[in-house]
Amino acid sequence: MSAATRIVLATHNPHKVAEFAQIVRDERPDIEVVGYDGPEPVEDGVTFTENALIKARAACAHTGLPALADDSGICVDALGGAPGAFSAYWAGHQKDAAANVSLLLDQLSDIADPRRGAQFVSVIALVLPGGEEYVVEGVWPGRLASAPSGAGGFGYDPIFIPDGQDEPARTVAEWSAEEKNAASHRGRAFRELSPLLARVPRSGD
Repeated sequence: MSAATRIVLATHNPHKVAEFAQIVRDERPDIEVVGYDGPEPVEDGVTFTENALIKARAACAHTGLPALADDSGICVDALGGAPGAFSAYWAGHQKDAAANVSLLLDQLSDIADPRRGAQFVSVIALVLPGGEEYVVEGVWPGRLASAPSGAGGFGYDPIFIPDGQDEPARTVAEWSAEEKNAASHRGRAFRELSPLLARVPRSGD
């Protein structure tokens, strides 16, 4: 085709834009992910699915482009699945990642392995200008470290230790971007979504 198919990613988070663009390039090099510069909708859902759809619908309506939105977070077994959809605001509305990590570790300070199980969850919504909507989910199982480690990644990456590693196991913040994209909850969700991208109209259609 003469031009790349454009899809807007419904986030103002530059970390997510960079990570998502790389995942999309690996899976579908004919698709160009563009950033969203419109108003942020009120994410008043209580599940990942509800919030992903809220964001994708708003971006699609604002830009007229097919829209992707990811809503993701960490679900801790000992906390009954919390923080879940409230992961970004766990320590308050300021979205302070360091404060979120500190609070979560404090809440688990008396919990030892093997009861520190947790999962990163990503729900991706695809909304097309014609009204079609699709939702997929990716889950990345692991456990929580007792203290942050590593300088990479963002959010809860410095305390999340994915399953399936040789010991001594590393947190995601100690992984390369390529390693993370290949294994992450977001990458897993996108691979579920990838076949559905065939439904996205190509440029010029």
